[in-house]
Amino acid sequence: MKNLVVIVGPTGVGKTELCLQIAEHYDTPIINADSRQIFAELPIGTAAPTPEQLQRVKHYFVGSHHINDYYSAAMYESDVLSLLEKLFFIHDVVLLSGGSMMYIDAVCKGIDDIPTVDKATRELYKQRLNTEGLPILLEDLKRLDPEHYNIVDKQNPRRVVHALEICYMTGKTYTSFRTNTIKKRPFNIIKIGLSRPREELYERINQRVLHMMELGLEAEARQLYPMKGLNSLNTVGYKEMFKYIEGAIPREEAIRQIQSNTRQYMRKQLTWFKKDETIQWFSPNNIEDILNCIDKNIL
Repeated sequence: MKNLVVIVGPTGVGKTELCLQIAEHYDTPIINADSRQIFAELPIGTAAPTPEQLQRVKHYFVGSHHINDYYSAAMYESDVLSLLEKLFFIHDVVLLSGGSMMYIDAVCKGIDDIPTVDKATRELYKQRLNTEGLPILLEDLKRLDPEHYNIVDKQNPRRVVHALEICYMTGKTYTSFRTNTIKKRPFNIIKIGLSRPREELYERINQRVLHMMELGLEAEARQLYPMKGLNSLNTVGYKEMFKYIEGAIPREEAIRQIQSNTRQYMRKQLTWFKKDETIQWFSPNNIEDILNCIDKNIL
């Protein structure tokens, strides 16, 4: 039996270095499960592995796509499963690591077979969002798919727009495609969660944002600013820097907002991960215990 070791944890917990050590221990590659680190243009704002780290261990799905590429959790599921078929010919253990909850679930549990949105529909709803705004689109969703309207994150334009795109394109509700059926995988899945005390995580996030600024996050954001409407840039770090570039907020306020919004995202990640009872939790400092746990669960 082949084994997929999934390392999860909130942003800032210390997944990158620990995963490198585990990958080196098993002499195996790392598959990235961060939905923004896949984009080549965002190395600083996504805290992507450095060139030195990429040299230490072979990584997949780091800088593999461009910000104007359409990519989804369903496409990720398909791509990773195809990759695993090849990797498992060579390795008995492969690592998957990241903080994007939907990407991890797509590989481990499968994702509903929701149709891929065509380019014309994407452009239509991108334009509608820009011209009409989120409140109008929410009213549309309430009318077309009230069941999904009741559960969707109403502050997340991407989720609202995607549901409407499916309604428009298929003539059916988005809800009708959501079966939440868990798919059986032909490999053993071992889930390891990394955690730290909440206050320690907050401080690590605050310091990481300051380090990103030192590395050149502002320059990275300025280079990307002409493309700020792309969905791939609708993410913490860039949204706040774009507001600063436009003169809406001072630089220090942009930094403060990035720190605050990253901490909020971290809390959302923890809530999601805590629902998964198959995750075994450890401090990132306890690598011996983590390796022992993996060894015990390898089939």
